[in-house]
Amino acid sequence: MPEPSAGGSLSAVPGVGTIAALPRGGAVAVWQGTAASLSMMLGGLGVGWMASGSSLIRVPFFIALRDNPVLVVVCTVLVAFGGLLLVRAWLRLEQRVGDWSAVRPAVLFRIAALWCAPLMVTFPLFSRDVYAYIGQGRLMMAGLDPYVNGISALNNYHNLGPDSLWTEAPTPYGPLFLWIEQGVVWLSGGNLEIAIVLFRVVAAVGIALCAVAVVGLGRHYGLDPSRTLWLTVVNPLFVINFIASIHNDGLMLGLLLVGLLAAVRGRHVVAVVLVTLSIGIKPITLIALPFIGLIWAGRNAGWGRKIACWAATAGISGGLLAAVGAATGFWFGWLPAMTTSGTVWIWYAPFGLLAATAGAVVQIFSGPADVVSEAVKTVGRVVGIVAAAWFVLRGSSDKIMLRMALAFTAIVVTAAMIQPWYVTWLMAFFALVGVTDGWRLRAYYLVTVFFTVIALTDQLDVFEWIPIVIVRAVAIALSVAFAAYIMLWDWKTRVLFGPGAAMGRVTASR
Repeated sequence: MPEPSAGGSLSAVPGVGTIAALPRGGAVAVWQGTAASLSMMLGGLGVGWMASGSSLIRVPFFIALRDNPVLVVVCTVLVAFGGLLLVRAWLRLEQRVGDWSAVRPAVLFRIAALWCAPLMVTFPLFSRDVYAYIGQGRLMMAGLDPYVNGISALNNYHNLGPDSLWTEAPTPYGPLFLWIEQGVVWLSGGNLEIAIVLFRVVAAVGIALCAVAVVGLGRHYGLDPSRTLWLTVVNPLFVINFIASIHNDGLMLGLLLVGLLAAVRGRHVVAVVLVTLSIGIKPITLIALPFIGLIWAGRNAGWGRKIACWAATAGISGGLLAAVGAATGFWFGWLPAMTTSGTVWIWYAPFGLLAATAGAVVQIFSGPADVVSEAVKTVGRVVGIVAAAWFVLRGSSDKIMLRMALAFTAIVVTAAMIQPWYVTWLMAFFALVGVTDGWRLRAYYLVTVFFTVIALTDQLDVFEWIPIVIVRAVAIALSVAFAAYIMLWDWKTRVLFGPGAAMGRVTASR
């Protein structure tokens, strides 16, 4: 497929330009994914997160939907079924298309829009972090420092619907996102539903930035842009975590990827500014700055030039962050908030499981369980930082995208808590390194299925008098069963998870 120039129009590329014209019935998979999103949207009306201060909580329709245990279970089934149906549609889309070079990137933009659109108008699913965003925005409106004050500093903060984790904790987000939170609260006039829609618009902007950057970076690295879009913005984890759950990681990642695109195109100062904006959303993307410096230095650069480019990168970024800190009056308050150790852990995080296990063993012998558990978490953090630094400092100046992907991976996998939306960063980076057929693609499939199941079964909002154990059991049973069906029983998709995964696409016309 002929490639347009960097500034050319996508419409100039020959090939499939509409969903209906997708080869080998790919449109069937697209509409199946749209139906899946609609199913999740409808289910989200009954088990999505609704704050007690919501203007909709006294609407008879929602009272009936949420007060009836049978309807709550039905909504749970719609959400879990829709989430895994979306995964199957995503897998079948690739099987049916087969040759991505015949499909324009604009078609993938439309597919992403179709799959995201229904989820723009339901309650937050699988996470209530958006209510913490609203609370932090109200702290800003009240002139309080979110890096010092938790949401509990607000009157009637329980009505805002945040997780109890946020009631006393300072925000870990950057100063730019504090302004966005304040702006959303101001524009919404205190209406929670309007604020949720506005935050979803912010998330959609993040996905759009990801899409534009993925096309440019994919072409730069010699990858098929349409296939890379399928691996990223059309991936169910992006749709679920950025739109359904409304995590600000979408905007963070979009700004970071656009910054990387500017860097590889030689616009290094612009790249530093964009990555700094990403840091202003979530400071974890500080990890990317040294790699921007390496791209600036160029291939085969000596240590002198590397150090000079690192210094320039740090100077520009630090100056911008200082200016923003001065404007807010909070300066670098996000640094201590970012490094505050948390008590949460998850069983699939290696150091989280090790910390919990070590603490439990020590407690049996009446030892300092908390001290031991925290020590293990600290070791994990140190290992992650050292590994990330090693990927920055190793001698070669090539394979920078791979090294950056590994640096972020080191930080994520050594944390005590690995959230499903953290994985979307890593999947985007590795997609831009190149996910070829074979074990890499199978691993990509497995990660998508696993973390989709984790998301679908993590958090559901039901009234106190409805047994949450039963509701979650339904979600877990259905999600695990559907995932097992996709991987082990469905004759169309199971071939993707076996040794012959590269041949899985031949089933497209069956």
